[in-house]
Amino acid sequence: MEKEMGGDDTPTTPAHGDATTISAVHPDILQTHILTRLDGPTLASAACASSQLHALSTQETLWQQICHRTWPSTADPRVRRLISSFPSGYRSFYSDSFQYLDGHRRSRPSRRPPPAYIISAVDIRYQNQLILSKVHVAETESDPSLPFRVDLLGPKEAAPMPVNLDIREDKCLSNLEENLTLSWILIDPTRTRAADVSSRRPVLVRRNWLANDVELRYATVLSGGELVQCLVAVTCGGGGTGLAVGEVRLDVEDMEGKKLGWKSLGAAVEGGRKRRGGKGEERERYEGWWREERERRQRKRRRENRRVTVLFVTPVVILLSVLLSVLVFVGIKFLQLLVSPFNG
Repeated sequence: MEKEMGGDDTPTTPAHGDATTISAVHPDILQTHILTRLDGPTLASAACASSQLHALSTQETLWQQICHRTWPSTADPRVRRLISSFPSGYRSFYSDSFQYLDGHRRSRPSRRPPPAYIISAVDIRYQNQLILSKVHVAETESDPSLPFRVDLLGPKEAAPMPVNLDIREDKCLSNLEENLTLSWILIDPTRTRAADVSSRRPVLVRRNWLANDVELRYATVLSGGELVQCLVAVTCGGGGTGLAVGEVRLDVEDMEGKKLGWKSLGAAVEGGRKRRGGKGEERERYEGWWREERERRQRKRRRENRRVTVLFVTPVVILLSVLLSVLVFVGIKFLQLLVSPFNG
């Protein structure tokens, strides 16, 4: 069927002046209904889109809400007072704590004296449901080389878990490995710096048959002039099928298991470079570190064996050379004594 003269079925497009842009949205709507729904990385990206979004996205209240959602322990009054002293408040704290410390990037060892105390802000979740949120204040030793350890829970404290699992079954281990996540943020009040020193998911899960519990190890490898591993052990146990977190502790060790002090950890917290890894990358990176450490130990052992061989063989060679020289000398003298009567 032919179209009537003068008819036009070409779709019309709005004029350039009629196009809706982000600047046409009222700032109150952006700030209260849109930006409040974003997470930290998305909000930081939005701040780069325009000067208007940058001004709205850097509001302290937005970053305060994000920090409290991400780490409920930051709502503690002691932590809030500390964060208020950071250069850009909650935005600086989020930038420090959201990314994990990267041990592949060496940081300079700190020469400053240790702070009088260190604050730990710890949050443990099971399937994104908060089961433990606690702030712990630990005094640092006057000697920063003394072992640094934090025990988060007391002997009779426990955090029940909203799950019914039998720790005697293998599926319990895989379930906890997948669903029990941890954040352990260390805050240095004197330098107003913070760092998450734990992996999000465990790098090792093992069952203790004697104690009838399960130990999960969260770990990162840090570099503060030397390679150190920051280990967080979480023990889950309980009678029947009810599980509870009964022990949470932080230790600092070198790659050979020797306990280290705040001196080895302070440089990484103060100025260590950071990166954000994806799911599963933390465990792969930690296992990669251990492969490199095993290879390093093997090379060291081979060097020591060669050194021992040289130290053992060299005296033997010298002794044999001396004995051979003596035998040659004695042989020559003996031959001279035998030949002398005939020459006379």
